[in-house]
Amino acid sequence: MTLLDDRILEYLSEHEAASPTEMKKGGPIKFSRAYIGRRCKKLKENGLLREISDATYVITDDGEAYLDGRLDTQEWRYINEDAGSVDREPPTTDSPGESEVNGGS
Repeated sequence: MTLLDDRILEYLSEHEAASPTEMKKGGPIKFSRAYIGRRCKKLKENGLLREISDATYVITDDGEAYLDGRLDTQEWRYINEDAGSVDREPPTTDSPGESEVNGGS
């Protein structure tokens, strides 16, 4: 996960839905609209965002769980202090260079 990924998830947790343009204009996100859009697509691929219309996103339950510290995105599992861990398969990527959300740079 990148710092921008966290900012996108935080923004969408506080707002019902937004596009990359709205996130750039309405929040403390200081990246280009195009880069915000690319990160939103990556977060969507990993199940942390859902696209509700053309380039408008909402945060998913998994996204909220990540923000709450209940989802480990390194191993793609829920953290359950009582029972250990949970049942989520890690997302697949087409190439090794696409591990940016999984802790890459």
